[in-house]
Amino acid sequence: MKNITKSILFLVLITSCKNNVNNSLPEKDSSEFVNSFIGTGGHGHTYPGATVPFGMVQVSPDNGISSWDWCSGYHYSDSIIAGFSHLHLSGTGIGDLADILFMPVNKNVDLTINTTSRDSLPYKSSYSHDNEKASPGYYQVFLETPKINVELTSSLRTAYHKYTFSENDKQSVVVDLGFAINWDKALSTSITIEDEYTMSGYRFSTGWAKNQKVFFVAKFSKPISQHVLVVDGKQRENMFAEGDKVKSQLFFDNKISNELFVKVAVSSVSVSNAKENLDIDDLTFEKVKAESKTIWDTALNKIEVETPVDSLKTIFYTALYHSQIAPVTYSDKNGEFRKENDSIVTATNYIAYSTLSLWDTFRAENPLLTFLAPDKVSDMVNSMLAYYETKKILPVWTLYANETNTMTGYHSIPVIVDAYKKGIKGFDAEKAYEAMKQTMMQDDRGLNFYKKYGYVPYNLLDESVTITLEYAFDDWCVAQMAKDLGKEDDYKYFLNRSKAYQYLFDPETGFMRGKSENGKSWNEPFDPKHSNHREQTDYTEGNAWQHSWFVPHNVEDFISLHGSDNIFTNRLEELFTESSEITGNNISADISGLIGQYAHGNEPSHHIAYMFNKANKPWRTQYWVHHILNTQYNTTPNGLSGNEDCGQMSAWYVFSSIGFYPMNPASGDYEIGSPLFEKSTIKLAEEKTFVIEAENISNTNFYIQSATLNGVEFNQTSISHQQILEGGILHFVMGSEPNKTWGVTLKKNKN
Repeated sequence: MKNITKSILFLVLITSCKNNVNNSLPEKDSSEFVNSFIGTGGHGHTYPGATVPFGMVQVSPDNGISSWDWCSGYHYSDSIIAGFSHLHLSGTGIGDLADILFMPVNKNVDLTINTTSRDSLPYKSSYSHDNEKASPGYYQVFLETPKINVELTSSLRTAYHKYTFSENDKQSVVVDLGFAINWDKALSTSITIEDEYTMSGYRFSTGWAKNQKVFFVAKFSKPISQHVLVVDGKQRENMFAEGDKVKSQLFFDNKISNELFVKVAVSSVSVSNAKENLDIDDLTFEKVKAESKTIWDTALNKIEVETPVDSLKTIFYTALYHSQIAPVTYSDKNGEFRKENDSIVTATNYIAYSTLSLWDTFRAENPLLTFLAPDKVSDMVNSMLAYYETKKILPVWTLYANETNTMTGYHSIPVIVDAYKKGIKGFDAEKAYEAMKQTMMQDDRGLNFYKKYGYVPYNLLDESVTITLEYAFDDWCVAQMAKDLGKEDDYKYFLNRSKAYQYLFDPETGFMRGKSENGKSWNEPFDPKHSNHREQTDYTEGNAWQHSWFVPHNVEDFISLHGSDNIFTNRLEELFTESSEITGNNISADISGLIGQYAHGNEPSHHIAYMFNKANKPWRTQYWVHHILNTQYNTTPNGLSGNEDCGQMSAWYVFSSIGFYPMNPASGDYEIGSPLFEKSTIKLAEEKTFVIEAENISNTNFYIQSATLNGVEFNQTSISHQQILEGGILHFVMGSEPNKTWGVTLKKNKN
């Protein structure tokens, strides 16, 4: 009887374990799937340091190298750290920021040395990736030369450092305001030792941002027992120093503990504002680290994906992480921020944002934020309108109160229209329309030629094809808002201008080509594979193969220019199957991630795979989207095929992997591709969810066989933002062979 009882209890235990198998191994928090080192190798240009979503500070290690692949300050191939600065760019192609460098050391260093390169930095240290960790909101590295462990975390406006020194070692911190990488150069710097716990100062610099002003304050957990101030190579014996390049070494008592904590806050306005931005609560490093993780988990849980493949979760949640780093908070706690004309204004009822990489992010990053952070989208629009108030023109690429005028078009416009059409409130629509119209009616950046000829002639301005195509799209966006606001004359005017692409299409070659001001002759000789980076070229960071497809606002008419659906899709196929040879003596480094001539490593290619949908071959969209997802992203530091570009590279993955993408990013519609996950859940307002299910999905079953939306047959290749906001379930049945009737039966076949 005893043995029978034991057997029964054993069976009950086994049954209980089976019933509770999912509960015995709780699901990881989303942040635990993030690999912050993805993109820090290759040309990804990301940084591994600590920030919170859209945080004002980005505290991260700097290798001290001035080179393109070190644009974020850090590259995974390196083994030297120069220090930890507080402002960084995520995945751009420009090396700016890296402001306010701190570096813990265990010895006296000679700061009077004229450092002309990293090799001459007296405080640099070697490190190993074996002793380095990073996760959302946290970074750790062991500095091998001084044997100091460094940990970093962050709140919205305050960076936190934790230095753990070896037993009985000298405890010291170097602050180098002259430190710079790439384009950046310090012009005027200052340090004040305010009291035994406090340092403050400023760093004014020029570079890509020509007039960047950063004020800071630092609070230490121990009293400063001794300090050294050096100005432009000369030591000063007081509490204040000002000059081109000010440096300081601070010393602390090593008898109290082996740990030293530092809090640092910045401001574009003043030291006083930096002090207000500094967290005043008695928060421990561990508590801030835990809160940062919680903030990131909340942000990353906006979209949940289900798959048995952990590597796919890592790629997805890392992409979701990277897509919420920029834009960055720019206005201070009191609302003040510095404008382009050096005036100080107050953001009333909104937070001002900087790092608006609009040429990149208008395509998918900004549309993604309408799901992930709709409450912040109107603030970003208001930040653009604040710029317009000063300049009477919308921004192109703004960084820390500077218009860099980098890249083509005026892509504040589609971001504003996208927000407006999706019903996002909190900005003045009439003022926004005025700003868009005024911007597109002025004469700068080739608009004078565009208005006169209907396109930009190649002999009058470089990159004429790209500029023309992007202005045409911007015009279409203005037209849509004009129509919604009842401005019929404006609607007709801008809609007509949005057909500018028709001037540049060459039916003989099938490419968009540079045309002269006589309206007849093409730019010769013509080689569609030729690239000449940013000079004497018709295309921006690319060639004719990559730039001939940018007509997202009128694909149907674009197809008709080719002659038929078949001609159009045959040329699309050629894009992906042509040899990947790029010709020329000055090839753009941005042409990367090549599949044929398709370059996923740069943004102009990102919408192209979805154009098959408009030509009655959605199964080719499904094929190529699946191929791109599987070949252009991985879990290594080289896991991005090109610059992250403030979230755009990752936003493409987020959208495409769950099954749809904003091919026309101001239309309010999404083109359906090929979902990667068994189930994806978008968490919407009012506790609604939109679920995308993919039945039978696998690495070979990526073709859509059929679909239903809330149980009703769904036989179309696009879905609207409004349909998604209503919540529900979009259910796909997937298979290994294309269903050539799905998504085309409601269309008239043009062949």
